[in-house]
Amino acid sequence: MEDILRPIYQERASQLNTLGVLLVEKKEKTTLTTDSFDVILLIIVKEADQPLFIKHYTFEEKKAAMHVVSEDQLEEWLLLGTNRKIFEWLYHAKIIFDRNEYVANLKTELQEFPFNGRKVKMGLEFAKLIRRFVDGKTLFENKQYIDAYNHVVHSLHHLARLAVIENGLHPELTVWHQVKQIEPEIYKLYEELVNSEETLEQRLELLFLASEFMIHSRMAIGSAHLIDVLSSKECWMYNDMMNEKELKPYSVDMPVLLEYLIDKHLVEIVNIETKGQGVFHRCYRVNKK
Repeated sequence: MEDILRPIYQERASQLNTLGVLLVEKKEKTTLTTDSFDVILLIIVKEADQPLFIKHYTFEEKKAAMHVVSEDQLEEWLLLGTNRKIFEWLYHAKIIFDRNEYVANLKTELQEFPFNGRKVKMGLEFAKLIRRFVDGKTLFENKQYIDAYNHVVHSLHHLARLAVIENGLHPELTVWHQVKQIEPEIYKLYEELVNSEETLEQRLELLFLASEFMIHSRMAIGSAHLIDVLSSKECWMYNDMMNEKELKPYSVDMPVLLEYLIDKHLVEIVNIETKGQGVFHRCYRVNKK
């Protein structure tokens, strides 16, 4: 297979802009990792006009996909977890070309998973977890049980991913398989939600109580990255937070996360006078008490 695809990747490997070429073959009995393709050709480049370029090929009644991805896009995927297959590709791929050991060093870094990288990823998962939990609880209180159920499933998924990261691992496509080994309590919660014979309302009520405890127990580690960044200044306007490079990935989840941390007394509100009488700028700072 590699010999057949060599003409496709050889030209790119000779370009100085190319950092690495990897080959991912479909595992037997599953097409999950390769999106039903027999092989994925992953080409990492230093710079590109478009962050991701994809081409599909057919050969010998088989099909292949070439993904040309920029280094910036790859780093974003690894940080935000928005392309979960990329971890499997990097773990299981055969390295065809590696400029200055770029791919080898990247794989080593992923395996070692430095704590600072973990702290950022835990912060982002925690923000998504809070968003889903709060929205789900609001829907539950309004008796919108099916929509609340959907949010609870997602919140448990983020809780599971958070637990996996906390244990120094990257969440994989089979995150529940990982969690069953690492945090069986979270897996049991998920099982109870899905398999319990109680009414949906009763299941959700129990899940919210149990989840609230588990979320609270992870609040310190889940909010550590955000608190560290906010501690660098005395006070933050919200727009300044959204333009802060390290905080941009929190995006739409930030308002709900902030309110949660205010409620838990980790962050406090500072009112600054405006020209309008009785109207104040709402600023935020870390509660140091």
